[in-house]
Amino acid sequence: MYYFSTAYLAPVSYYAMLYASPAGICMEQCEHYVKQTYRNRCVIASAQGPLSLTIPTESNKGEKCLVRDVRISDHGNWRHLHWNALQSAYQQSPFFEYYADDFRPFYEKKYPFLFDFNEQLRQLVCNLIGFTPRVELSTEYLPEVSSGDIDLRTLIHPKHSCTGALSGYSPLPYYQVFRNRHGFLADLSIVDLLFNMGPESLLVLRDSINKHTTYAHH
Repeated sequence: MYYFSTAYLAPVSYYAMLYASPAGICMEQCEHYVKQTYRNRCVIASAQGPLSLTIPTESNKGEKCLVRDVRISDHGNWRHLHWNALQSAYQQSPFFEYYADDFRPFYEKKYPFLFDFNEQLRQLVCNLIGFTPRVELSTEYLPEVSSGDIDLRTLIHPKHSCTGALSGYSPLPYYQVFRNRHGFLADLSIVDLLFNMGPESLLVLRDSINKHTTYAHH
């Protein structure tokens, strides 16, 4: 079993590990919410370089809150800003127009809870890429996972290098719209891979996994 934290349009490394995970995946919904992580932010490639998009959440007045209970705030018109940022960054990419209608509804409908929003986006992304990980939701928080299980809940983090933190993962360079300007930007949001590579996204995920590591493919 591989343990994942919820994430907003998670980075490529996250989806590579989802693809490569063996028997099953446990999506953590019972942990206390942690700010300044991929739980409510993603990073895309804008014309100016990496750009973080953050979903505002409602304050719990200092009280700890389970991640499944975290509510999305309407503060700052974020849905409009995020969709405009995605359009601006990827309108010249090969596949943005192809997938735009799949993603647009997420920025038109109001989702009350962050976890539900993230999970429905994850299911969409996996479906578009073409693999179906076996995911179950946690029923309690386990500070330590069982022997033989892999805990990725804190490893995939904006402040951690994906190559240093994840055994068996090595980012595979792929076409990016602004690569000539910024060089290849590794481990951006999965939408960067999807909008640039389309159906070949699955091959990039597959080939980012160490060939000498044993995984069950889906």
